[in-house]
Amino acid sequence: MAGLPGAARSPGPSAALPALDGAFLLSPLGGLMGAQIVLGLLVWALIADTTYYLHAAYAWVMFVSIFLWIVTVLFLVTYLLQLPLKFYVIPWPLVLMIFNAVATVLYISAFVTCAAAVQPTSWRQWDYNRRAAASFFACVAVIAYGASTFFSFCAWKGLGSNAATSQVTDRA
Repeated sequence: MAGLPGAARSPGPSAALPALDGAFLLSPLGGLMGAQIVLGLLVWALIADTTYYLHAAYAWVMFVSIFLWIVTVLFLVTYLLQLPLKFYVIPWPLVLMIFNAVATVLYISAFVTCAAAVQPTSWRQWDYNRRAAASFFACVAVIAYGASTFFSFCAWKGLGSNAATSQVTDRA
């Protein structure tokens, strides 16, 4: 066994586990992802607590909020675990920018659908209040995803850095 390659030394437990990047949560993209998760959960929970299944429009709002919530959580975990450093072949800034742009468009459609379907003459007053609140939070989610699109575009294009800083970080 001593003659086999790799038998003399075994990787430590830290080599198998990726390190958490807590500084990502303090960045604009990380903070916006956290806000998007909270806002998406609010939209999802508020609509789910109504009789949404009686109105076809709210099925679209539920789909958009749940789907984008799951994908945003996956992106947040991906960046917290620093997986883009391990899978460097994937153009992560471009992927994140495309996702945020698509999410912005989908949330705009969900917001318009949700806001248009809110009727003040609903037979259940609490449904009206929850749907109106879900419309508000969907509008705020549109703003959050739009801001993320801008920041991920800046990250993709490398805006905000100059040649000196990019040369130093590339060589470090």
